[in-house]
Amino acid sequence: MKSGLRRPLALVVAVALCTACGGGADDGRGLHDPAAKDIALRIVSSAENSSLDWRAQYRYIEDIGDGRGYTAGLVGFCSGTGDLLAVVERYTEERPGNVLAPYLPALRAVVGSDSHEGLGPRFTDAWARAAVADPVFRAAQDAERDRLYFTPAVRQGERDGLGALGQFVYFDAYVMHGADGSKGSVGFRAMREKALREAEPPSQGGDEAAYLNAFLDARVEAIRQEPSHSDTSRVETAQRVFVREGNMGLEPPLRWRVYGDDYRVDERKTPPAR
Repeated sequence: MKSGLRRPLALVVAVALCTACGGGADDGRGLHDPAAKDIALRIVSSAENSSLDWRAQYRYIEDIGDGRGYTAGLVGFCSGTGDLLAVVERYTEERPGNVLAPYLPALRAVVGSDSHEGLGPRFTDAWARAAVADPVFRAAQDAERDRLYFTPAVRQGERDGLGALGQFVYFDAYVMHGADGSKGSVGFRAMREKALREAEPPSQGGDEAAYLNAFLDARVEAIRQEPSHSDTSRVETAQRVFVREGNMGLEPPLRWRVYGDDYRVDERKTPPAR
């Protein structure tokens, strides 16, 4: 909005009502605040990598036996679902002839399966080497994480009138399940549709905690449908705890437990410029 222009009164009232119905502390920026985004990434990393140090995960790659082939990088990009391919394609656009570029045909061929054909140890070694040696590859992971998961989750959260916690809840669901799921699994959009049948989001005048609990109920049901992801602590002893505390701004101190491990974040810190 340009300086000197006034918002229409109706818009001012609508914004005030949305803020009031959101509940909890929030600075109005949600996960657009770099320090809040950093916290969200640390919580995701606690579930994806059993570590709060999300920046140490660029080089991670293994097959965890979930039917999605290799799981790799910041948010568990998978060879079987195609987001790992998207990372390597972006990297190759920025750095032609990189060490992963020769594997593009094989990566395209294995989408939709758990196959390692044409990949194997040489590919996983190349992934780890690129992550350590090349900031362009790390930037490609950042960009695809944001394009595929973070940005659409935050945008939908804003449209639904959710604060930083709700936006994080959406983001984590996007990371684990994708927008539409895969191989018959339930994705983010189906979870949200189910939640909307049970509760109204703040943008429609609903209670934020009630809506988030409805969404988390839908997510727990989805997790239990996947044998490889049947542990629901990612929701029940983490995100549900923050909702119960009324911490809609995802403000530290934060305490949670995932897959048997305890974690804590005591303060917001603006991450260093990269």
